[in-house]
Amino acid sequence: MSDSPRTGGSLAELKDLVNAAGGPAAVATAAPVEPKRDALGRSYATGRRKNAIARVWVKPGKGTIQINGKPSSKYFARPVLRMLISQPFLVADRYQQFDVFATVVGGGLSGQAGALRHGISRALTYYEPGLRGILKKAGFLTRDSRVVERKKYGKAKARRSFQFSKR
Repeated sequence: MSDSPRTGGSLAELKDLVNAAGGPAAVATAAPVEPKRDALGRSYATGRRKNAIARVWVKPGKGTIQINGKPSSKYFARPVLRMLISQPFLVADRYQQFDVFATVVGGGLSGQAGALRHGISRALTYYEPGLRGILKKAGFLTRDSRVVERKKYGKAKARRSFQFSKR
């Protein structure tokens, strides 16, 4: 084995380099993540689910959620959808501490609620980077990539064939 300048030598030399830098603890620590806020003190994020896209702004407040200019109780009539969009706040223990202003386009109400939850979670991590671990563990930062399968030619739907007739 030849010691090329690219590899930096043997493992013993590499160990000496790490120890000289302050040990493995110094190498593992990263700089703290700075919050991303605009001039008005808001954090912005985009959430997606199925064909729905939600643009979300989060700022400290009394807990009002406004979607396309309407309160969440008017826009999402079903309690299940309202519960879905409040999950990031409940998991992060920030319920009714942030105001949300969102615009949602595309898809149906269920997809829009999922997009809104994704956007709220991302905006919360931009506002408070310390919440990222909690929201990631709950699965709110992962974009659910399942979409409707396209219809194929010669088929009634995506996979369903036309009814077979023997005679």
